Amino acid sequence: MMDSDVRIDKFELSYKSYRLRIPLKFGSVVVEESISLIVKALARNRSGREAVGLGSMPLVCEWAFPNPRVEYEDKLEAMKIVAERYAKLIEDESRSGVYRHPIDWFIQLEKDIARITDSVSRDLNLKVQLPILAALVAVSPIDAAIHDGFGKVNGICSYDGYSPRFMERDLSFYLGSRFKGKWLSDYVKPRYEDKIPVFHLVGGLDKLTRDEAGFDDPKDGFPVSLEEWIERDGVFCFKVKLTGTDIDWDVRRTIAVAEVASEALRARGVDEYYLSVDSNEMHRSPGNVLEYLRRVKSEAPNIFDRILYVEQPVSRDIASHRFDMKPVSQVKPVLVDEGATNLESFDLALSLGWSGVALKTCKCHSSALLMVAKSEELGVPYSVQDLTCPGLALVHSAGFAARINPIKGFEYNARQYLPLAFPEVQERYPEIFKVRNGYIETRRLNNTLGLGLYV
Repeated sequence: MMDSDVRIDKFELSYKSYRLRIPLKFGSVVVEESISLIVKALARNRSGREAVGLGSMPLVCEWAFPNPRVEYEDKLEAMKIVAERYAKLIEDESRSGVYRHPIDWFIQLEKDIARITDSVSRDLNLKVQLPILAALVAVSPIDAAIHDGFGKVNGICSYDGYSPRFMERDLSFYLGSRFKGKWLSDYVKPRYEDKIPVFHLVGGLDKLTRDEAGFDDPKDGFPVSLEEWIERDGVFCFKVKLTGTDIDWDVRRTIAVAEVASEALRARGVDEYYLSVDSNEMHRSPGNVLEYLRRVKSEAPNIFDRILYVEQPVSRDIASHRFDMKPVSQVKPVLVDEGATNLESFDLALSLGWSGVALKTCKCHSSALLMVAKSEELGVPYSVQDLTCPGLALVHSAGFAARINPIKGFEYNARQYLPLAFPEVQERYPEIFKVRNGYIETRRLNNTLGLGLYV
């Protein structure tokens, strides 16, 4: 038993809704509204000290629960109920005298998340089963609040609490015998990086040049086109959304994004730029992905060289669609995202030839940390992706990326679609929300407790 272990005496869950300033299209869906779950957790350690931990995450059911047979309102309600029942479960266990490290709270109750998901699906008479991914998004701010409260109540940065001084078990308990005598602290950086580059999202409906802007585009003082965003923020990493169903369009779009980016950056005296591509599972097979890559390489080899990785191009149901991804990974790294919801599915992805994993704090901080350790130990690449995270969710994601070694940087697109969300958080962390020359600054998090989340 560790004196630093925590219980949660009380959770407070609240919600905040914002409209996106422009629609965000990915895969076959368009997102126009963002509803964030904000969590406060009253944490107490064995020494009797108390502190309030915070967590936040947008409940983007269009991504986590895309099945069109269920109405949006029902999806959102289901995710809210999952969060509320999970919070109550932790409160009940805490009242019975249970104290745990944040990682152990998640691991010990991981099967209960699935049980709660099943019960909510039945109670709401959903036409289809609520996906575990949607449940993870719903409980992720609760998991984050526990980590944040754990650090604050013990007077430390939460990342400093992943060592043998604060953890009862080494990683072999969670990841197997290969990790005997190893700790999460062995795989995260000892301090936050001073600054990290951001990936700018180029959605399927996004304008590329200022000439494309029309009367319907917002006139709110923020850029509309990719060209204008580069001029303002100097971004040089770009995540390009593909259709996955129209290779001609996808190739043209990739080349067009690269050409606009290259020209706009040259005007700033910058030669480097990088791309990632994401069809959100819309490619029918690895063969279609290879055809897209072959076409880009044939038509624009210099642009092909700029592609760092391909993200989740085929179905997230990797257990049912056991595609051999090795032919793709031999051409470009291919990262599993929606398909990796736990350590078992991550292992399955690697066995099927996926190169690595796209990490998101919305799939739970605890799980992401364990995947970082496994990725670093195995030498496989990983990225840090976004869920159009505003407010504290963005601070959390940025801090996570700044303590590990993702490919190039991390995705930050709330500034494009929700630039005015949570103004009180933006005012507190101006250097995290302001992009300069393609970077945000994260050095100030080194002077904070917990996950650095404050309001």
